Amino acid sequence: MSRLPLSSLFLIISGCLMLMLSFGLRSSFGLFVEPIGEFNDWGRDILGLALAIQNLSWGVVAVVAGGLADRFGTTKVLVSGAVLYAGGILMTVNVADIWSLNTGLGVLIGAGVAGTSFGIVLPAMAQAVAPEQRQLVLGIGTAAASAGQFLLVPMIGQFVESLGWNTALQIMSLMALLMALLAMPLAQRRVHSHDNATQREQPESSLSDMVCIARGHAPYWLLIMGFFVCGFHVAFITVHLPPFLTEAGFSTSVAAWSISLIGLFNIAGSLASGVLSGRFGLRNVLIAIYGARAVLITLFLVLPLTKLSVIVFSCVMGLLWLATVPPTSGLVSAMFGTRYMATFYGVVYLGHQVGSFAGVWLGGVLYELNGNYDSVWWMAVVLSLLAMALHWPISEARAKARVPYT
Repeated sequence: MSRLPLSSLFLIISGCLMLMLSFGLRSSFGLFVEPIGEFNDWGRDILGLALAIQNLSWGVVAVVAGGLADRFGTTKVLVSGAVLYAGGILMTVNVADIWSLNTGLGVLIGAGVAGTSFGIVLPAMAQAVAPEQRQLVLGIGTAAASAGQFLLVPMIGQFVESLGWNTALQIMSLMALLMALLAMPLAQRRVHSHDNATQREQPESSLSDMVCIARGHAPYWLLIMGFFVCGFHVAFITVHLPPFLTEAGFSTSVAAWSISLIGLFNIAGSLASGVLSGRFGLRNVLIAIYGARAVLITLFLVLPLTKLSVIVFSCVMGLLWLATVPPTSGLVSAMFGTRYMATFYGVVYLGHQVGSFAGVWLGGVLYELNGNYDSVWWMAVVLSLLAMALHWPISEARAKARVPYT
């Protein structure tokens, strides 16, 4: 990577810290499924629905937040997201009714994550560098989110065990407010003056024209459907792996460290994904990731469940965890450029979050029906194979308006 201007470097560092906090906090909510359920005598279907609403709120608001960021700037969206994030966490403290649970843990936190995560931060980072640096920077940003997951989840797990779940949530709300300060350096989004090639890359079309082009671009729709599968996997494992492990006899700390290890190894996975995407093609990397997930989950189910198998599963899944983000966001950039990237990536991420809703909600419902998670795990395997098929026809060509037949 060629040397960056100081302003661009500062923006990238701030964006990485923002993603560390946003995803570190978000990845910790699976630790609260059992204590909140026991406090209120709620089943996992109730907690699962609240966290599913969180993911759906995240996806829906991400589309709106992306459009607002493109129109009014990144900082206002990030600060608003941080405030909603902190407010939703506070509303979950001592929660005793389902309406408050769904509103705080579900809608508000979901909106807060949408305003402080990939769909807002990654486009700002992409616009701060030259095109040849873009995939690496996207990989760095994705790795930063995983670093937050690795660092914060075990810390919050210790808070839950030693201070109680309510105090842990209060601490998390203060951490969420810190993101408002980190948003300030991202105020200037196009701080890097690119060369003429980059300027030619920026689309001259208006947002409405680009939306019309996107509606008729089949690879974009395949990308959205494929990202549904990623959301299903990530959300189901984040929320239901901790109770799955504690029910199998492992301690809360083992459950917390399983999520933490996923975050640690995803640092390497995200960076590798960014580099490999530039060498072997964005589509090919995505196909390989989903195929590897199918194999890994199958082995996790058929082999004996031991502490070693949990560690191996967490480490390998970490390599594949958010490794889909650099090539997926790279495909959005390749199709539509970076001018309206937040908007178009927001729509793709909505597909991801619809999958997240399905993974979390079905995990809770099918657990209550069957008394185990087996059917959802196997569903994840089948969806991996489907994602491979969906990505096969996708090309990296720039989206163009259809020429009507005369």
